[in-house]
Amino acid sequence: MANSSSITHFLLLPFIGTRQLQLLHFWLFLAIYLAALLGNGLIITTIAWDHHLHTPMYFFLLNLALLDLGTISTTVPKSMANSLWDTRNISYTGCVAQVFLLSFFISAEYFLLTTMAYDRYVAICRPLRYETLLGSRVCVHLAAAACGCGVLYALLYTANTFSLPFCQGNAVEQFFCEVPQILKLSCSTSYLRELWLLVVSVYVGFFCFMFIVVSYVQIFRAVLRIPSQQGRHKAFATCLPHLAVVSLFLTTGFFAYLKPSSISSPSLDLVVAVLYSVVPPAVNPLIYSLRNQELKAALNKVIHFSLLSFL
Repeated sequence: MANSSSITHFLLLPFIGTRQLQLLHFWLFLAIYLAALLGNGLIITTIAWDHHLHTPMYFFLLNLALLDLGTISTTVPKSMANSLWDTRNISYTGCVAQVFLLSFFISAEYFLLTTMAYDRYVAICRPLRYETLLGSRVCVHLAAAACGCGVLYALLYTANTFSLPFCQGNAVEQFFCEVPQILKLSCSTSYLRELWLLVVSVYVGFFCFMFIVVSYVQIFRAVLRIPSQQGRHKAFATCLPHLAVVSLFLTTGFFAYLKPSSISSPSLDLVVAVLYSVVPPAVNPLIYSLRNQELKAALNKVIHFSLLSFL
């Protein structure tokens, strides 16, 4: 039996199999990680470089790319290192850091996606007041509020999780320190201490979800009243990527943390964890750049300028 004071390290999920399978996992995660770095890095560079993209929508998109980089960098590099060096260890401090950082990046991203829904609502439903309601100072305050709420939530979540006594060993059945898996190591009577934080999380999460839903109901009603087909197409082109990112983020995250224990299995938990922590940061840049003509044009300029400078 172990308790939190005697645990000095945790054991992450081993990728059982031959050495070739471990290396395959390393190269697969490396490819996804590099794709996320490249995609989000290009978006950050493009928005910062092109003055035409210095608008509230792209300001929030730049912050989303930064949070995506933080999310995938919290979990994937350690998992790759463990596969490469054939080890499972992560220090107690490293596990605490993973839980805090992942909680911060994911919660801040959720708050930011809610803010981006408000941005699209104002742009389409209140276009004449767009610059007034979403000036540069307001945008900075909204982004800072999202990050501040993320820090507060991560502090409470991490402190509450690691204040529990661990009575079931130190083997975490996941490739990173995921809270639902860590809670399985604690004493069953200690779950009551998580109840208050769970209630607050569900309440805040539901409020943000309803805000996004109501915003998009108003947006679609306004878009359908636009007389020209080109105008409707342009409005949908700016909204659908955000809606796709929100859908991917919420469905995978909610399923990971709220799925019934009766359908839980190590393989399913692994797939779901990859879907909500690894796939979105790599896919989000692609989603936003596919239908956004302004961003694609600016990306082409940046790539062309970089190639000319290199040559």
